[in-house]
Amino acid sequence: MHFLISFLLLTGLFIDSDQTERWGQIGHYVSGEIAEKHLNDLAKARVNNILGDRSIAVSTVWMDDIRSDDSYDFDTWHYVTIPDGEEYDPDIQEESGDIIWALETLIEELKTGNLTKEEESEKLKLVIHMIGDIHQPLHVGNGEDRGGNDVRLQWFGDDSNIHRVWDSGMIESFQLSYTELAKELDTATHDQIEDWQDDSVRDWAYESMEYRDEVYDLPDDMRLSYEYRYYNKEIIYKRLLQAGIRMAGVLNEIYGEVSP
Repeated sequence: MHFLISFLLLTGLFIDSDQTERWGQIGHYVSGEIAEKHLNDLAKARVNNILGDRSIAVSTVWMDDIRSDDSYDFDTWHYVTIPDGEEYDPDIQEESGDIIWALETLIEELKTGNLTKEEESEKLKLVIHMIGDIHQPLHVGNGEDRGGNDVRLQWFGDDSNIHRVWDSGMIESFQLSYTELAKELDTATHDQIEDWQDDSVRDWAYESMEYRDEVYDLPDDMRLSYEYRYYNKEIIYKRLLQAGIRMAGVLNEIYGEVSP
């Protein structure tokens, strides 16, 4: 294990805890709020029963909340490495798993229904968080800069990095509450909803890769502010919306059908 970590550090495939900093709490809340609006009645009742007194929106950040708890170790499940021009290769990922492997595995486990109440609650909260993370373009790393954490810059005059700008900087700069932003973004058509929910977990990751040219289109002085936000805000909006719509699709598939 120590050899593997050393190798990944040298090759640039290992992504430190900064990368898992989060899709911003607001970003996760937005996608969770949108998802709840698109659940059918049966799925909504079942999910609410599992989550208890926490809403879907608030539950989306549980995976970040428990990062300081030594009894949980999900850090490598926040991201995946797919170099430019390549497809997902599980052999170059972390020994403890990655976001694609974790999502595919946990979704199938939730579908079986053979879980204790505690196991189901935890796996559900992991899934809804990771659906948000995989839609943040820099949670699908290129293997060269630790998901953008090594790309140091200034964001509205403050020291930052490109990963943090996409995780939270741009979203927070909109100065809207998560309910206001969710309401503003929740405009998907029926055809869009069907198309987006038909896509696979790996499709979601490949979509994130497609935005790399825009993400890394940085000025020479590495000072970002209104112009960078202007040219990229529609990507942020679309990914938050897609995460919410797809989250609802996954939950409807798991919980929204009557068992035979």
